[in-house]
Amino acid sequence: MAGRASVADVPNDIHDEYEVGETLGTGHFSKVKLGIHKITRERVAIKAAALVNTPVLYLVMEELKGGELFDRIIAKNHYTEAEARKLTITMLKAIKYLHEQGVAHRDLKPENILLKDTSEDAEIKITDFGLSKIFSSDLEGEVTMKTACGTPGYVAPEVLMHDVYSSQVDLWSVGVIVYILLCGFPPFYGDNDNQMFRKIKAGQYKFLSPYWDPISADAKEFVSKLLTVDWQKRMDAQQALDHRWLKDGKQASTHNLFEGNAMAMSRNTPPNPDSPKEGGLWTAPPLSRWRGTEGSQPDR
Repeated sequence: MAGRASVADVPNDIHDEYEVGETLGTGHFSKVKLGIHKITRERVAIKAAALVNTPVLYLVMEELKGGELFDRIIAKNHYTEAEARKLTITMLKAIKYLHEQGVAHRDLKPENILLKDTSEDAEIKITDFGLSKIFSSDLEGEVTMKTACGTPGYVAPEVLMHDVYSSQVDLWSVGVIVYILLCGFPPFYGDNDNQMFRKIKAGQYKFLSPYWDPISADAKEFVSKLLTVDWQKRMDAQQALDHRWLKDGKQASTHNLFEGNAMAMSRNTPPNPDSPKEGGLWTAPPLSRWRGTEGSQPDR
């Protein structure tokens, strides 16, 4: 058996072991830079977290080269149903694991899901735990969560209602992400955040034609059971994994759902029948402009 590393084996400074290079990304309380091991030349991501009254904490992690899922959706316009299903299974398995460990992410969105590489079937990784919360210290007793946090458009209605909430807020966010994966635009939108929040709290969204016409009834039901305002009736991670859209093994469409559809010219801008303008049509903000502002109140 290999011997345990001594304190002397641990470098005094991250620069003793790694060449620290360009900034790869930033989070709520940290910055991530490229690192190259001085001996092995392995490329890694080094996260520097500045904590109150403590030295800077460095985390050496796997380098993810594929960018954000958000940017992949913009580039592809949307995913095929088969692609969306595969990605959803991976995402739900990760969320199920987090919840089993007593952790709620609370800010799931395509910007916080990174791709391992640039390949079409790249593995995904959930990142940015700046707003996450340990809601159960012993997996038996729940810790109350009531901080209003998250990103407009992905946040669950119970958060907006300032109710005490559970880890089920993550499943609502998964529902929003899957909706976007399938059609390329968000389920909830408005001229401002207040309009959007009213729709979220009411669970007011539509499977707009012709965008959703080629998508299976099972996929629509799956999304509907996640975008359920009553969190107690919303599917949890295991129930979602057991849903027939993910479980029945039927061949899902591998075709571009917008192929040959003239409406696709609007790219991520579906007609909004609730806001008549210019001949009765109004378009939602393009997904490429749909980056929200995260909440960062003191946690409670």
